[in-house]
Amino acid sequence: MTPRRDKMPISAVIMAGGSGTRFWPWSRKRLPKQFLPVISDRTMIEETVMRLQPKIPLSHIYTVANKDQSQQINSLFPDLPQENIIVEPQGKNTAPSLLLATAKIYLKDPKTILAALPSDHLITDRDLFLQKLESCETKAASESTLITFGVRPVYPATGYGYIQFDSSRSHTVKRESFFPVQKFKEKPDYALAEKFLKQGNYFWNSGMFIWQASAFKEKIKQFAPQMYAYWKRMIAALEKEDIQLLADIFNEMPSISIDYALMEKASGVVMCEGDFGWSDVGSWSSLIENWPRDVSGNSTRGETVSLDTKNCLVHNPHKLTALVGVQDLIIVETEDALLICHRDQDQKVRQIVENLKKSGKTDLV
Repeated sequence: MTPRRDKMPISAVIMAGGSGTRFWPWSRKRLPKQFLPVISDRTMIEETVMRLQPKIPLSHIYTVANKDQSQQINSLFPDLPQENIIVEPQGKNTAPSLLLATAKIYLKDPKTILAALPSDHLITDRDLFLQKLESCETKAASESTLITFGVRPVYPATGYGYIQFDSSRSHTVKRESFFPVQKFKEKPDYALAEKFLKQGNYFWNSGMFIWQASAFKEKIKQFAPQMYAYWKRMIAALEKEDIQLLADIFNEMPSISIDYALMEKASGVVMCEGDFGWSDVGSWSSLIENWPRDVSGNSTRGETVSLDTKNCLVHNPHKLTALVGVQDLIIVETEDALLICHRDQDQKVRQIVENLKKSGKTDLV
């Protein structure tokens, strides 16, 4: 199969529909994590778009999110073509949103290579990321395959899914190695995560994917027939520009990740190592590694005075925070809420959000 023409650059689909509940109380339904300046003075989605340029121009960048979030995207990126701002009728995890985005791109050009990227991840080595993206583009253009980035684990994380791959077999494209994926593993307990770390052929699942639109269609047709039925109906709805039909399809679709719906089932899935300084910035504690720290390991935003305090994270930009004799705490204050938790318990913050919903305090979520 001949490589794809160079005239058409790779397209990016930025998944921007997350709710960011683990960053409560700063992240809210009306302004979730991807629209906040978490790492720099730019929002996370701005960082994501900017790292893609100039390799991927705005004309080939798509976003997929709900109506309210899409309006925020339009405000942040006035030069982004309106037809590239894809509105999903309702949030139903990554499989429905990527089916919709890929179907729309497929109708424009089935040979388009697209990279599906989260809107709220951190990548510190932009040049290496773009270099690897180019290798993935070449790989995806030359054969019918689905590509994912795996990240070498540095500790036995229980908050990530894992990719098991065959380290004894690899194929090199533009100096990058691609390994056959054997299985996707969901978030393990600590003992199993330790085993994965020692074994060496388990990498963290970054949640980033690359495929050719036509290859995606063939893979779901072969390995996910239920999703393929929705795909065909989506194609028909998009061709007719029937918004109500699209909403009806979304209403019927299961809320399921693309990992469960397709990646775990398909053959011909390969992994490229994502050694470009990746972090999903998935919880408050992750910012301790990404914000500047003082000599005692404290990371703060807002005026802070501390005595005998170690390894704490503070986000309180509007008033002075004084800390005495504490360690490993996360302290976040907004106008209407205060969060205090131990840094190794921050994965439970989303449970606070669920409890607030159940108690009817929707104004706080």
